[in-house]
Amino acid sequence: MRIALFEPEIAGNVGAVLRLGACLGVAVDLIEPMGFVWDDRRVRRAAMDYIDHVEVVRHAGFAAFRETVGPARLVLFTTKATASPYDFAFRPDDVLLFGKESAGVPAEIAAVCDERLRIPIRAEVRSMNLAMAAGLALGEALRQVGGLPG
Repeated sequence: MRIALFEPEIAGNVGAVLRLGACLGVAVDLIEPMGFVWDDRRVRRAAMDYIDHVEVVRHAGFAAFRETVGPARLVLFTTKATASPYDFAFRPDDVLLFGKESAGVPAEIAAVCDERLRIPIRAEVRSMNLAMAAGLALGEALRQVGGLPG
């Protein structure tokens, strides 16, 4: 299983997701362009020393990323979906894709994803923080497939 971030804009969120990947043993794909310089100190501050314990792959764009996915399912988390990750059957090789903080992913990218899921939240709020959403999604996916660390 992998986490993929489409054009992330906030260094702190990327750092938090890298730390999540390190803690749960999941690689992180970063699909460029990003909204900050990669060596931004905020990435390292949020990831702390955990950044040395996670596999990070940077991709020049979505097409380059898509070439690396192979037969794995691309599971998009989006506020535009209706299906819940808690009613979904994850597979061990799924790639969990999250869009940019300000706009998600363009419709043409959503269209090529195999599945689209929405984390249930209260109706009066718009969306959840990217790193929090990734943590909830990855936790449920790994729980289902028996992939949580011992």
